[in-house]
Amino acid sequence: MNPFIRSCAALLLTLSLPLAAAPMHSQFLPPDDLTLRDADPEQQQLMQVTDYSVVVGAQRQSNQQPIPVTSPLMIRLKGKSLNKGATISQVLVNFDGESKSLKKPVYDEASKTLTLYYPLAQYRMVIDLLRNDTVYCQFLSYANGHVWADLHTGSTRPR
Repeated sequence: MNPFIRSCAALLLTLSLPLAAAPMHSQFLPPDDLTLRDADPEQQQLMQVTDYSVVVGAQRQSNQQPIPVTSPLMIRLKGKSLNKGATISQVLVNFDGESKSLKKPVYDEASKTLTLYYPLAQYRMVIDLLRNDTVYCQFLSYANGHVWADLHTGSTRPR
Protein backbone atom coordinates (compact mmCIF):
# COMPACT_ATOMS: atom_id res chain seq x y z
CA MET A 1 0.00 0.00 0.00
CA ASN A 2 1.20 3.50 -0.82
CA PRO A 3 2.74 5.20 2.27
CA PHE A 4 0.70 8.35 1.60
CA ILE A 5 -2.58 6.38 1.50
CA ARG A 6 -1.54 4.46 4.62
CA SER A 7 -0.86 7.69 6.57
CA CYS A 8 -4.15 9.20 5.36
CA ALA A 9 -6.02 6.08 6.47
CA ALA A 10 -4.33 6.20 9.87
CA LEU A 11 -5.24 9.87 10.23
CA LEU A 12 -8.87 9.20 9.29
CA LEU A 13 -9.05 6.34 11.79
CA THR A 14 -7.61 8.54 14.53
CA LEU A 15 -10.07 11.33 13.76
CA SER A 16 -13.02 8.95 13.78
CA LEU A 17 -12.27 7.64 17.28
CA PRO A 18 -14.37 9.24 20.02
CA LEU A 19 -12.59 12.04 21.76
CA ALA A 20 -12.06 11.70 25.49
CA ALA A 21 -14.59 13.79 27.36
CA ALA A 22 -11.94 15.15 29.71
CA PRO A 23 -12.54 18.79 30.52
CA MET A 24 -10.90 21.27 28.15
CA HIS A 25 -9.41 23.24 31.04
CA SER A 26 -8.60 20.26 33.27
CA GLN A 27 -5.20 21.74 34.13
CA PHE A 28 -7.04 24.24 36.37
CA LEU A 29 -8.74 21.56 38.48
CA PRO A 30 -7.35 20.77 41.94
CA PRO A 31 -6.01 17.29 42.71
CA ASP A 32 -8.78 14.70 42.91
CA ASP A 33 -7.66 13.04 46.15
CA LEU A 34 -11.12 11.59 46.83
CA THR A 35 -11.54 10.33 43.21
CA LEU A 36 -14.76 12.29 42.80
CA ARG A 37 -13.87 12.96 39.17
CA ASP A 38 -12.76 9.45 38.23
CA ALA A 39 -15.23 9.31 35.33
CA ASP A 40 -15.70 11.70 32.45
CA PRO A 41 -18.03 14.60 33.24
CA GLU A 42 -21.63 14.24 32.13
CA GLN A 43 -21.74 17.94 31.39
CA GLN A 44 -19.19 20.66 30.81
CA GLN A 45 -19.88 24.33 30.32
CA LEU A 46 -16.87 26.50 29.50
CA MET A 47 -17.18 30.22 28.89
CA GLN A 48 -14.71 33.01 28.25
CA VAL A 49 -15.86 36.14 30.06
CA THR A 50 -16.22 39.12 27.71
CA ASP A 51 -17.90 41.62 30.04
CA TYR A 52 -19.26 41.96 33.54
CA SER A 53 -21.45 44.16 35.70
CA VAL A 54 -21.67 44.55 39.47
CA VAL A 55 -25.09 44.57 41.12
CA VAL A 56 -25.52 45.79 44.70
CA GLY A 57 -29.13 45.38 45.72
CA ALA A 58 -31.30 46.15 48.68
CA GLN A 59 -34.55 44.50 49.57
CA ARG A 60 -36.94 44.81 52.45
CA GLN A 61 -39.70 42.29 52.96
CA SER A 62 -42.35 44.41 54.63
CA ASN A 63 -44.69 41.53 55.51
CA GLN A 64 -42.31 39.98 58.06
CA GLN A 65 -41.66 41.03 61.65
CA PRO A 66 -39.01 42.03 62.49
CA ILE A 67 -38.49 43.51 59.05
CA PRO A 68 -35.35 41.95 57.51
CA VAL A 69 -33.27 44.12 55.24
CA THR A 70 -30.84 42.37 52.92
CA SER A 71 -28.29 43.75 50.51
CA PRO A 72 -27.21 41.12 47.98
CA LEU A 73 -23.93 41.60 46.13
CA MET A 74 -23.60 39.94 42.74
CA ILE A 75 -21.43 40.05 39.62
CA ARG A 76 -23.10 39.20 36.30
CA LEU A 77 -20.66 37.75 33.76
CA LYS A 78 -21.44 37.48 30.07
CA GLY A 79 -19.32 35.70 27.52
CA LYS A 80 -18.96 33.16 24.78
CA SER A 81 -19.12 29.39 25.04
CA LEU A 82 -15.86 27.66 24.18
CA ASN A 83 -16.55 23.95 24.10
CA LYS A 84 -18.70 21.84 21.83
CA GLY A 85 -22.17 21.40 23.24
CA ALA A 86 -21.87 24.24 25.74
CA THR A 87 -24.91 26.47 25.98
CA ILE A 88 -23.83 28.78 28.80
CA SER A 89 -24.41 32.48 28.17
CA GLN A 90 -24.03 34.07 31.60
CA VAL A 91 -22.75 33.47 35.11
CA LEU A 92 -24.17 35.00 38.27
CA VAL A 93 -21.55 35.20 41.03
CA ASN A 94 -23.24 35.73 44.40
CA PHE A 95 -21.24 36.78 47.46
CA ASP A 96 -22.38 35.68 50.89
CA GLY A 97 -21.01 37.18 54.07
CA GLU A 98 -23.39 35.51 56.52
CA SER A 99 -23.81 31.78 55.85
CA LYS A 100 -21.65 29.11 57.47
CA SER A 101 -21.59 27.09 54.23
CA LEU A 102 -22.06 28.05 50.60
CA LYS A 103 -24.62 26.69 48.18
CA LYS A 104 -23.35 24.41 45.44
CA PRO A 105 -22.93 25.74 41.89
CA VAL A 106 -26.05 25.29 39.77
CA TYR A 107 -26.41 25.38 35.99
CA ASP A 108 -29.92 26.19 34.72
CA GLU A 109 -30.29 24.79 31.21
CA ALA A 110 -33.44 26.83 30.44
CA SER A 111 -31.88 30.23 31.12
CA LYS A 112 -28.33 29.11 30.17
CA THR A 113 -27.16 30.58 33.47
CA LEU A 114 -24.59 29.25 35.90
CA THR A 115 -24.96 30.49 39.46
CA LEU A 116 -21.91 30.47 41.71
CA TYR A 117 -21.61 31.30 45.39
CA TYR A 118 -18.44 32.70 46.95
CA PRO A 119 -17.64 34.09 50.39
CA LEU A 120 -17.80 37.88 50.57
CA ALA A 121 -14.08 37.92 51.38
CA GLN A 122 -13.32 36.83 47.78
CA TYR A 123 -15.13 39.74 46.10
CA ARG A 124 -12.01 41.93 45.71
CA MET A 125 -9.99 39.06 44.25
CA VAL A 126 -12.70 38.25 41.67
CA ILE A 127 -12.93 41.91 40.63
CA ASP A 128 -9.12 42.09 40.31
CA LEU A 129 -9.16 39.03 38.04
CA LEU A 130 -11.86 40.54 35.84
CA ARG A 131 -10.03 43.87 35.55
CA ASN A 132 -6.57 42.48 34.82
CA ASP A 133 -6.81 39.13 33.01
CA THR A 134 -8.77 37.06 30.55
CA VAL A 135 -11.13 35.06 32.76
CA TYR A 136 -12.79 31.73 32.05
CA CYS A 137 -15.60 30.03 33.90
CA GLN A 138 -16.12 26.30 33.84
CA PHE A 139 -18.78 24.03 35.25
CA LEU A 140 -18.50 20.24 35.39
CA SER A 141 -21.10 17.78 36.64
CA TYR A 142 -20.56 14.07 37.18
CA ALA A 143 -22.86 11.04 37.39
CA ASN A 144 -22.00 10.59 41.08
CA GLY A 145 -23.51 14.00 41.90
CA HIS A 146 -20.18 15.82 42.20
CA VAL A 147 -20.04 19.29 40.66
CA TRP A 148 -17.10 21.60 40.14
CA ALA A 149 -17.20 25.22 39.06
CA ASP A 150 -14.52 27.85 38.97
CA LEU A 151 -13.34 31.17 37.63
CA HIS A 152 -9.77 31.06 36.37
CA THR A 153 -7.36 32.96 34.21
CA GLY A 154 -5.38 31.51 31.38
CA SER A 155 -1.74 30.73 31.94
CA THR A 156 0.15 33.97 32.42
CA ARG A 157 3.77 34.83 32.98
CA PRO A 158 4.82 36.81 36.04
CA ARG A 159 5.77 40.39 35.35
